[in-house]
Amino acid sequence: MTTFAPDSLDLNRKLPLWYQVSQSLRASILGRSPEAPLRLPTEDALAAHYGVSVLTMRQALKELEAEGLISRHRRRGTFIEPSARRGAPVRLLGSVDTIVAQQSGMSTELTEHGPVAVPSELAGYFPELTEVTGFGRLRGDEETGEPTNHARNYVRPDIAARIDPADLVRWPMTKVLRDAVGVRISRITDTVEARLADPETARLLQVPLLSPILHYTGVTYDEAGRVVDVALIHYRGDRFSFTVTLDAH
Repeated sequence: MTTFAPDSLDLNRKLPLWYQVSQSLRASILGRSPEAPLRLPTEDALAAHYGVSVLTMRQALKELEAEGLISRHRRRGTFIEPSARRGAPVRLLGSVDTIVAQQSGMSTELTEHGPVAVPSELAGYFPELTEVTGFGRLRGDEETGEPTNHARNYVRPDIAARIDPADLVRWPMTKVLRDAVGVRISRITDTVEARLADPETARLLQVPLLSPILHYTGVTYDEAGRVVDVALIHYRGDRFSFTVTLDAH
């Protein structure tokens, strides 16, 4: 049976190999022609094609499978999903310290904290919970006092019980979780979307109703793969931009 032929890749030793391979194969899959075969080569063949180990290749394929781009069938092989979304978000690697730096450098007011029902849109992150602890924070420019963003964090109750609210006035939630509480963070998934300010957000950020804002969702996982925190942050569109720099070498 004819198999799909992915593009070649020049590896960058500064980045994890599995990540580079997964993104290269992802681009090949999403850019394929309609008549291209759906069956992928074997793990061994793909590993040889990219010049990586079979274990590295397996991790890259696992990433694409989790995204829904491919499906793997024992004894039958690995296949591209014909219905895979072409608009799926691209994951960009960074460090936890990058997230801490992004959230730092502003005055912070703790506006609320306490138990809340798991919001329906976040139920998938906390499948076994009906209640989490919510923390609301309003951040502003240290010189002018002008509000720049509003954050709501939804934290697992067992983790939240160990958080000193005063620490959230001084430090970003990510730093509090890692350095004050001792959560061993394995990864953080970030999503940034353009939205229009609803009445509450417009009031908090002191902008006109339906003004453009940046809506950030940050999902923090511990070493066991549990979601420990989901951050929903609204940034003023006139005060923030997000830049991603990609090293080509």
